[in-house]
Amino acid sequence: MIPEESQPAGWLRGYGGIEADIRQMREFADRLQDEVVRNYAPHLSYIADDMKAAVPNPADAFIELVQFLQAHHETQTATAEVVWGLVPATGHLAGAAHLIATRYADSDAFSSARVADVQEALARSAGGGSRPLPTLTDPTADDDRPVVLP
Repeated sequence: MIPEESQPAGWLRGYGGIEADIRQMREFADRLQDEVVRNYAPHLSYIADDMKAAVPNPADAFIELVQFLQAHHETQTATAEVVWGLVPATGHLAGAAHLIATRYADSDAFSSARVADVQEALARSAGGGSRPLPTLTDPTADDDRPVVLP
């Protein structure tokens, strides 16, 4: 009897197995990590500089502008979290692929690999270090900046 963790998902059981080329998985992991480290992460400081550009404090009487700038700030903050989170998340995925490729490099992966092994690799793999999010100022916050009148 095959253990449950080695069985495919219930909705997939009639379709056969999923095959993976372990050497290509390792190559994918290495290329993905290299792409992020060499071509993505170095540009984060330029993005941060652009996102930190000062926005004038709007007059409260111009409610549409205040609401727009609040929405802009919320969207900008969410975007920064996604952009800065890509480096560690991608490193995490590449680390998991590398771990699985290393574990099954000398075996018949088609008969040895289990879903539990992939889940364990995703839980254990260490991604690239995350960078601190840029500090974004809320143009509608109560502070001592001069108000720009419409």
